[in-house]
Amino acid sequence: MRPIKNENLGRLLLQLRFTPQKHRQKQLEAAENLLRIIDAEKEYPFEFVCFRITGYHPKNLGEHELIRGEELSEDLRIFISRLSGRLAPRMSQQQEKVYTVEELAAQLSVSTKTIDRWRRRGLLARKFIFDDGRKRLGFFQSAVDEFLNRNPDVIAKASSFGRLTNKEKQRIVRRACALAAKGGMSRHQVIARIAKETHRAHETIRYTVMSYEIANPQNPVFGKAFGAIQPGEAAELYKLFKQGGSVTELMSRFARSKSSIYRLINLQRAKAIQARKIEFIASEEFFKEGAKEEILGKPVSWKRADSGPRAEPFELAGDSLLPEYMQTLKNAPVLDRETEQAMFRRYNYLKYLASVTRTGLSLSHVSGFRLKEVEGYLAEAESIKQMIIEANLRLVISVAMKHTTSGMGLSDLVSEGNFSLMQAVEKFDYTRGFRFSSLASWAIAKDYARRASDEGVRVGRSRTAYLRDVHLDLRSRGGADVAAVERARQSLTQVIKEDLNEREEYIILNHFGLLGSPVKKTKKTLAAIGEDLGISKERVRQIELVALQKLRHSLSAEQFELLTG
Repeated sequence: MRPIKNENLGRLLLQLRFTPQKHRQKQLEAAENLLRIIDAEKEYPFEFVCFRITGYHPKNLGEHELIRGEELSEDLRIFISRLSGRLAPRMSQQQEKVYTVEELAAQLSVSTKTIDRWRRRGLLARKFIFDDGRKRLGFFQSAVDEFLNRNPDVIAKASSFGRLTNKEKQRIVRRACALAAKGGMSRHQVIARIAKETHRAHETIRYTVMSYEIANPQNPVFGKAFGAIQPGEAAELYKLFKQGGSVTELMSRFARSKSSIYRLINLQRAKAIQARKIEFIASEEFFKEGAKEEILGKPVSWKRADSGPRAEPFELAGDSLLPEYMQTLKNAPVLDRETEQAMFRRYNYLKYLASVTRTGLSLSHVSGFRLKEVEGYLAEAESIKQMIIEANLRLVISVAMKHTTSGMGLSDLVSEGNFSLMQAVEKFDYTRGFRFSSLASWAIAKDYARRASDEGVRVGRSRTAYLRDVHLDLRSRGGADVAAVERARQSLTQVIKEDLNEREEYIILNHFGLLGSPVKKTKKTLAAIGEDLGISKERVRQIELVALQKLRHSLSAEQFELLTG
């Protein structure tokens, strides 16, 4: 299966690898629903695609990228196949009938190639683990019924893809040889002519002729192709090659020599590399003599999470979040400062080498060695990036747990935080010597903050400005104005009543002494508050932490210090 062509969609698939299984199931269904509505003739912004699959808008995309519907449909099919492959439930546990490709073809009396063509027309498939233990594509009965209801003509048309007898194949080959010998017709035109004469599908005729030419290379139906290949044909050739087509098949289909096929493939590879956006954090050491041996001389090693203290699981009190997801983090790599620095150094240097080497590519004379070199640099850089992401997934959970009061569920926060983490890797300047976790934590928290409503932001700013004025007034008078102190306390109390629920309000007011007089505060211990509410001291502490997190969004640092100090 070829890789996903759209770079952003490919990154989204990587990001979803780090989301909880429950969320991946929802995102898989969302991707299938999106595929159903894609129009091949239209263009779609990636922001729309991401939102329909994940429920949130991607940040820092720059210009709005448009994806042609035809390309998007093909990429989404691969996206769904790979995402479902990571879920891959057992077929025997499904509540409705699941067909293999072969079973469905037999059930509908069509070929497996026809099933593959139907998939391109919208027949949804997922991966399942079948009774033999193998992971393969399968089709729900409901998906088959839906496709046939939307395309009532496909069964009738499928009859034209039926099996040919040996005599029919021989007649087709003889007819193709006769038409090709006359000249004046291209391969495509000859195949179309025979398809019309025999009432067979174009693909059936093409495959029959191609099979004959592969079996009889000394006696091809069509002679050597003349002239330069058209851009559309070159793009189609490269597409088939990425989908697993052999060079021999491509030689037959496009009537080109082996050297011509490789030249055309390399040309398309070079164009793809030149169109790719490669960004890196530059360092002076990249330009020093011997930099390559110094930076890439030996691989970077790391530890596994179960080999050190970080292997301890998070305590997710009161939340059934991601038990399976947490299991996947048991073997996540652990990067100390030195290892992290080395990995970011290597990651950016590889992209620097790819960028520099790419400048030497010439479309008039493409070097296969240079192409392989650039692709190798980029592949290793992507591998290192994935390792850095995996090493920081626990950080995402840690930051997300501090923002559960923002109105989003913890699982949603983790999913969005993983996407922010991926973007932070690209922006991190390792040359400053800071730990990556500092930038990543800030980037994740900033993206969470953007989710807050505009109205909430306006109210928070207004309230903060008022309290700041009161607090500055108190400081200018040295705390002597008791009336000002009382006004500040009343304002804080009002904020607490607006932002917190009844139990949180009771804990904050009593623990921080906002119920007594300005002169003599009346405070209660957490244990005493727990007795009042009939809960444990530790539970009071947990509720207080949640309440303080809510107040952090409403109060400035000064007001928060006034409350807790």
